[in-house]
Amino acid sequence: MEPKKNPKSDVSRNSSLYFAVGLALMLGITYMAINYKTYEKADIVADTLNLDEELEEEVPITEQIATPPPPPPPPPAAPEVIEVVEDEEEVEETVIESTETEMDTEIVEVEEVEVEEVEEEVEVPFHVIENVAVFPGCEKKKGNQAKKDCMNEKVNKFIQRKFNTELANDLGLAPGKKRIFCRFKVDKNGNITSIQTRGPHPALEKEAQKVLAKLPKMQPGKQRGKAVVMPFSIPIVFQVQD
Repeated sequence: MEPKKNPKSDVSRNSSLYFAVGLALMLGITYMAINYKTYEKADIVADTLNLDEELEEEVPITEQIATPPPPPPPPPAAPEVIEVVEDEEEVEETVIESTETEMDTEIVEVEEVEVEEVEEEVEVPFHVIENVAVFPGCEKKKGNQAKKDCMNEKVNKFIQRKFNTELANDLGLAPGKKRIFCRFKVDKNGNITSIQTRGPHPALEKEAQKVLAKLPKMQPGKQRGKAVVMPFSIPIVFQVQD
């Protein structure tokens, strides 16, 4: 008995191959469907810039006109007459002697000269000095202020005894009270120096200087235990009679 089907047309013979191809095709379609993305048109940004129109813009060509440089100044005019001055002065040649010493020259040692330091005279005003200059007879006064008052009193009494008040009447000055402003210094040794006077007449100024020069030697004023120069001012007041 012959079979009804042709053995060459057996479909089941390649079924495994067809199944594998179909499975691979389905897996590929599924993968593409999963990874497929869509975007809205509003979110799309154009990052391209068309510069064709700008590049076609024509740039005007400008011509630079060169400014010619100014002409050079004319040369100075030559003098009409050129004098030739003869050099009659003789130039003395300066001989420069060598300062180097020879081997046989004896070297003489120079003794060092001591330079004495000159102390600067410090001047302290009468009203701020720590220890005022002491006028003879004021040594027993206690305290700096007491010695200042004693000095004022002693100097006033000394001027009243020595000053010639009759000189003012002989100079023909107008009647009334007159003043002579006096200033002197008591130096570091207690001597009277730098006497200055200013009054209504030169003769009176000279008389005041003569009297102040006779003031006795004092004990010098001290500042921080060191002798200093102390200036002192005092007026001489007198009356001119009619």
